[in-house]
Amino acid sequence: MSNSNANPDSLSHPDFDRPTLPSGLNVLTILTFIGSGIQLLFVIFGFLNAQKQYDEKDKLLQSINSDEVPGWIRSMMPNPDNYEIMVTRNLENKIPMLLMGLVAVALCIYGAMQMRKLKKSGFTIYLVGQLLPFVTTALFVGFFMFSGLMFGIGSSITVLFILLYLTQRKHLVY
Repeated sequence: MSNSNANPDSLSHPDFDRPTLPSGLNVLTILTFIGSGIQLLFVIFGFLNAQKQYDEKDKLLQSINSDEVPGWIRSMMPNPDNYEIMVTRNLENKIPMLLMGLVAVALCIYGAMQMRKLKKSGFTIYLVGQLLPFVTTALFVGFFMFSGLMFGIGSSITVLFILLYLTQRKHLVY
């Protein structure tokens, strides 16, 4: 008895010989989609709260400099002069920062989708999307933003994902 569900033309389908998505690349791309969603929220939050941060900068700086704040917490806070410049430039450039942030998120998502299809170009697109926020921040806010705890955490995650994707590049065949 023959299998009536078997289609002889299915063996000649272009996806028949296509390699499967490795589990490591699968996990990385799923984490990229989640991280991109979180980044999207931060981009929108930064845009919507730029004016509020600017209006409350003096109040925050006073609370940082109060004697009630322990020294170790104060050491993690931004330099008061840099914070004032940062908040002012964020407000002045909130539209370009929003647009570039949205482009960066879109590039990361699109790059991950291409890597799920095992396309080599996906890694390059993803890499541009990961590095674009650093370039945008340097151009619109300034290089002093590249210090502090939040920068350290964000850049560490970026470097980690780039390195993890580099280990998976051997699976990208198209």
